Amino acid sequence: MKSASEELRALIEYLARALVDYPDQVQAKQIEGEQTTVIELKVAKDDLGKVIGKQGRTARAIRTILNGASTKLKKRTVLEILE
Repeated sequence: MKSASEELRALIEYLARALVDYPDQVQAKQIEGEQTTVIELKVAKDDLGKVIGKQGRTARAIRTILNGASTKLKKRTVLEILE
């Protein structure tokens, strides 16, 4: 069975793959802290704009979904989009 943070990482990876042109280049990894889990999302350079969206709206929407899911699992999770 997957851990809660592993499931959150898989959720972010799934959402990012649905948005981009090169889904095979999507990578998400989690870094466990004492109180917070950081999920680092890396996509192809051409797809960076699609994941961030106009004025960061898509990234904000992904973070909202992540916050809702992590709250339900009683975790604190932060999403970082890497260039």
